Amino acid sequence: MTPSWWMILALFLLVPTTLLIFLPLNWILGVVLGLLFWAAATGFLWFTAPVLVLNGSELQAGRARLDYRYIDRIEPVTRERARDEKGIFLDARAHLVIRPWITTAVKVYLDDARDPTPYWLVSTRKPQTVTSAWEKSTGS
Repeated sequence: MTPSWWMILALFLLVPTTLLIFLPLNWILGVVLGLLFWAAATGFLWFTAPVLVLNGSELQAGRARLDYRYIDRIEPVTRERARDEKGIFLDARAHLVIRPWITTAVKVYLDDARDPTPYWLVSTRKPQTVTSAWEKSTGS
């Protein structure tokens, strides 16, 4: 769930902002610090991005793990429907691993009577691939 190109470009606004702050002191220092802030912010988003993994027996979304036996089904969420799933249709008990720069997702329905979480909503750029990979690994 790495940042999109437009997010990296938007973060580049840190350069002129920092330049304006340091312009009265030293414009070179402002540019250098702006580039360092931009690189740090981009690196932070890049290296802390959660990963979605289906490894044969469990689904891992970021640091959370879910054994296949607790998954009822996984369905892809299109771009058009994702906005509603993240907004008006969102259940407050759901587990969310979403990023604003990714417009599609998968909805993982749970089958565990002891768990109050009804589903997981996980951002992914390839919801069909995730769904078909889960179906292949479970034989569904």
